[in-house]
Amino acid sequence: MRGAVIHAAGDVRFEVLDDPKILHPTDAVIRTAVTCVCGSDLWPWRGLEPIGEAHPMGHEYVGFVEEVGSEVTSVKPGQFVVGSFATSDNTCANCHNGYQSNCLHREFMSTCQADHVRIPNAHGTLVATDEVPGAELWPGLLAVSDVMGTGWWAADAAEVRPGSTVVVVGDGAVGLCGVIAAKEMGAERIIAMSRHASRQNLARRFGATDIVTERGEDGVARIKDLTDGIGADSVLECVGTAQAMQQALHSARPGGNVGFVGVPHEVAVDGQELFFSHVGLRGGPAPVRRYLPDLIDRVLSGRIDPGKVFDLTLPLDQVAEGYRAMDERRAIKALLTP
Repeated sequence: MRGAVIHAAGDVRFEVLDDPKILHPTDAVIRTAVTCVCGSDLWPWRGLEPIGEAHPMGHEYVGFVEEVGSEVTSVKPGQFVVGSFATSDNTCANCHNGYQSNCLHREFMSTCQADHVRIPNAHGTLVATDEVPGAELWPGLLAVSDVMGTGWWAADAAEVRPGSTVVVVGDGAVGLCGVIAAKEMGAERIIAMSRHASRQNLARRFGATDIVTERGEDGVARIKDLTDGIGADSVLECVGTAQAMQQALHSARPGGNVGFVGVPHEVAVDGQELFFSHVGLRGGPAPVRRYLPDLIDRVLSGRIDPGKVFDLTLPLDQVAEGYRAMDERRAIKALLTP
């Protein structure tokens, strides 16, 4: 098969790799329908995460089942499936509590920018659609496998409620999907923090009512201006930097909640400050599998269209250009077609 391999910062290559095989009876092998580059893939690309030995990349996927292990009965060859970036057996205590991304048998996907992928824990991870959806729906379903599921988790963790005021910190694909989630959960006011016109426009299409272009404490001051000096009920932190976390915490009202889903880099939270703020903080890797059936239905019914975050489509063999375009902010998210 063929797939993306990162060798060093700024060096992703499209190479011939060993074909995936069933290694455990709980595995499946799928043929990729579409895949993509994630904003979190840019951390190693930019040299901000160690790479070590050259290794495959990618954790978002939808596709067609080609082979299943002997213990996989929930899906069968030929079916179109959506999965999560974190695999789960969906039976352990953590899964039953709704935290499939902390499954006792969890594995993080890391080989999905390829034309074929082995899926561990396939029985608990993959969800099949009733029929093969039209190709026009594949980008939306692909978004569900990570960025839409993660944006939904950010809103859920921040306890977005009908009639509430929500701030979204981050205008990447996850932040934009967080706008969709807040809208679907009934937020009355959704304030998107963004400096980029194309992303602002998409945020408004997804349901944002206000745009704030300022960052840091200037951004916090603007949020306070818009909320009568109090702050937002819910804040979605969708970046992962220290500035974004501080911006999120300071934008929430006393008794409000922050859902943080950006992978933290050099983020430190002042315990005493948090204690006296009365702000709740919850986040982590999104339990996408918890939300898959509902989000798949919303995409298939046309209620939501998170596939709009893909504003660049490339053949899979041009995956390196997808990284460059996203790094240079020429694209929000790059869709890759095998």
